[in-house]
Amino acid sequence: MSEVIRVKQLTKDFGDFRAVNDLSFTVGQGQVYGFLGQNGAGKSTTIRMLLTLIEPTAGEIEIFGMNLRKHRREILRQTGAIIEKPDLYKYLTAKENLRIFSRLSGAKVTEQQIMDQLALVGLAGRSDSKVKTYSQGMKQRLGLAAALIHNPGLIILDEPTNGLDPQGIADMRNLILHLSHDLGKTLLVSSHLLSEMEMIADHMIIIHKGRKVVEGIVDELLNPEKSMVELVTADLPGTLNLLQQTTWAAMLKEPVNGTLRLEMNKAAIPEFNRDLVEQGIAVQSLRPMNTLEDYFLSLTKA
Repeated sequence: MSEVIRVKQLTKDFGDFRAVNDLSFTVGQGQVYGFLGQNGAGKSTTIRMLLTLIEPTAGEIEIFGMNLRKHRREILRQTGAIIEKPDLYKYLTAKENLRIFSRLSGAKVTEQQIMDQLALVGLAGRSDSKVKTYSQGMKQRLGLAAALIHNPGLIILDEPTNGLDPQGIADMRNLILHLSHDLGKTLLVSSHLLSEMEMIADHMIIIHKGRKVVEGIVDELLNPEKSMVELVTADLPGTLNLLQQTTWAAMLKEPVNGTLRLEMNKAAIPEFNRDLVEQGIAVQSLRPMNTLEDYFLSLTKA
């Protein structure tokens, strides 16, 4: 699989504050790549660097195999994006908005292509309505149509479900899956709705305080055959020392925020618990983390 995005040691400083810290990741062609992190983790700052809205302090960005600084225009011609809420001309119709965005992109787009794009996002029936009459969900969908009007290979969405009701969220989810699975688009999607990301992303990265915490295939990271088990005890150093002398040592991961983590088959958890009790370890908490929310929170605790 060819790489669409390659980020290497990306860093961004705002005065004395380091928003993004030595960040590296890759996005393969055709992937829905989830970009996760708590508020202030550096997600939007990274996305703005990918779109050349702000300059990195250090590091390299390659998109479509080209250096972003040297080939900015070529790359952006092949990229579509929504950053938070889309900027639209609210006193113009949906069709008029898409005509303007197509001219701005430099693409030659026919009226039929505009209607096809509106049909793709479910707005063909409201093509002649002014945007000021649209709901927030409809505006989000029109923003996505504007981002797609020049047929980009890469689509970057920053919190695309912000302000949407449950039906709007479901519609956006289905549209993202359609763009990836049926049209072969590559999508980088930043979101705080972890349950949604679990349903649409096939690869993901979690960042915390500007740094990468984990990156990988979602199914592998959340595979119940390789459950991440969180252990909290009254004596972390003593427990760690004891476990390192047992067969459980091979399953140990780096401690995170005062908890021990082990990767094991879910079926082994009862045996592990028995061993802890027999060794006299005062277990305060022992739980498997099989959802993206569990996994995310375990890695991003302050």
